[in-house]
Amino acid sequence: MNHHDDVISTDLLIVGGGPAGLATAIELAKQFEKKGEKRRILLIEKGNTIGAHILSGAVIMPEIFQELLSPEAFEALPFDSAVSTDVTVKLNEATELTLPFHPPYMNNTGNQIASLAEITRYLAKIAQEKGVEIYTGFAVDSMLYDDAGNVIGVKTKDTGLNQQGEKQKNYQEGSRVHAKITILAEGTRGNLTKQVIKKFNLDAGKQPQIYSLGVKEIWQVPEGNIQAGAVYHTFGYPLQDKSEFGGGFIYGLSNNRVALGLVVGLDYADPRFDPHAAMQIWKTHPYVSKFLEGGKILEFGAKTLPEGGWNAMPRYYDNNLLIVGDSAGFLSTARLKGIHLAIGSGIYAAQSAVEALANNDTSKEQLATYETRVNNSFIHQELYPIRNMRAVMQEGMLLGGLKMGIQLLRGGKCKFVPPTHPDAQTTQTLSDYSGIPFHQRFGDKLEWDKKLTFDKVTGVFHSKAMHDEHQPPHLVINDPEQFQRSNIEEYGLAEEAFCPAEVYELHVDRKSGAKSLRLHPENCVHCKTCDIKSPNGGITWTPPYGGDGPEYSYM
Repeated sequence: MNHHDDVISTDLLIVGGGPAGLATAIELAKQFEKKGEKRRILLIEKGNTIGAHILSGAVIMPEIFQELLSPEAFEALPFDSAVSTDVTVKLNEATELTLPFHPPYMNNTGNQIASLAEITRYLAKIAQEKGVEIYTGFAVDSMLYDDAGNVIGVKTKDTGLNQQGEKQKNYQEGSRVHAKITILAEGTRGNLTKQVIKKFNLDAGKQPQIYSLGVKEIWQVPEGNIQAGAVYHTFGYPLQDKSEFGGGFIYGLSNNRVALGLVVGLDYADPRFDPHAAMQIWKTHPYVSKFLEGGKILEFGAKTLPEGGWNAMPRYYDNNLLIVGDSAGFLSTARLKGIHLAIGSGIYAAQSAVEALANNDTSKEQLATYETRVNNSFIHQELYPIRNMRAVMQEGMLLGGLKMGIQLLRGGKCKFVPPTHPDAQTTQTLSDYSGIPFHQRFGDKLEWDKKLTFDKVTGVFHSKAMHDEHQPPHLVINDPEQFQRSNIEEYGLAEEAFCPAEVYELHVDRKSGAKSLRLHPENCVHCKTCDIKSPNGGITWTPPYGGDGPEYSYM
């Protein structure tokens, strides 16, 4: 796909090469092949390669792939290991308690541990074999609309600008891509998805979407530390019940590797809470550190997840438009899984798109069949009964767990469900926060030994993140005056704490004591936590140049 002044036209355009986008592409190609039709299907991915920006745990429920792929293709899926051990553990500061049962929805019998990056590379190959055009290294930052305000496609990002946004000798205007139907598969907190949700009021009547941040590492460990196929989930330490929601995962991979991470809900109040540091502290617990003893870190990354559930999902269709996967909120917090839901959403979106083109009608009334398909599928059966799960868990493991059990018995119904609020609104100012600040809770544990625990810059190194440092910053401070007055002075630059990649630095002048922001966008691993959690909605994450960002191998 070359940059030029002409418009590129396609029947179907998919933005994003994750599991939802690739499932959409494959299902589209399958359906057109059945009908004997030739249609152009174009997929654009901002990562340098397919899989470069893909991160997940990941324990996968494999059945949905049987609906998407041929038997031969299903058998060849590059799963790492079948789940052989499945344990849930409550951690205290120095001890642990193994639960004698699986919490509801968390049984992993029959599931597969995998690298989602590897899975997407495999799916991309199948899609290309079916005639799908895949273009990597192209960032998309604008939606295109006709005179009536309907989506008609997208525009890729202009390149060759300096940090002030001025055109340089190598300036190239982005390409305009027109499509009969545009399908957004950008992952969590998609930049384009945010634009269309706001423009078309797609979240009207919905609860606010809330998120968690997962910080993950992959280690090489000595033989015998962990078995391939072993799955361990933890809750408790270092998170504080009722104040911080989340837990850890430890997965045994082939070739003596471990995938592990800590996932933390972003609705916490402490402006000093640091999810990356919490993950490093979690690793020092004897139950966790034993798996890593004698090993070395191979990769690092971070990703946000949409946790609001069924009640927070926007309307995921409009005229000429469909939204799939994490962008639409297809994720089960109770299962700690979303890949099977993302793929299912892609399949149903593709089927509705094919039907719409056959009827020569791509209106939102016609594309509402996508919602009908979802409502008649396993997705509804799984998500609807737990629609209030994340809301009640704000009340802690005991009361929240009790209300969760009531929901399961009553088809999701539960009285006295507390309201949820956007994560940016739950952070308190330094003066308002009455709890013990994070750095005081763990002051003696915040020294990193560079063997088991690491600072953020070391993590960025292991993410292989790279950015063109001459481009305009892709992290936009929406109101610099308010940011200085409130985000820095009142919140103490909470962004410095919650960003897992040291993109935001609070600089204090030695002479005057004046505080200011130093921005390091070159460190960004594209988790989008800042876009979600920054007080006052202070920051907008936009895609940098295509190909920039992390370069994940097995995440």
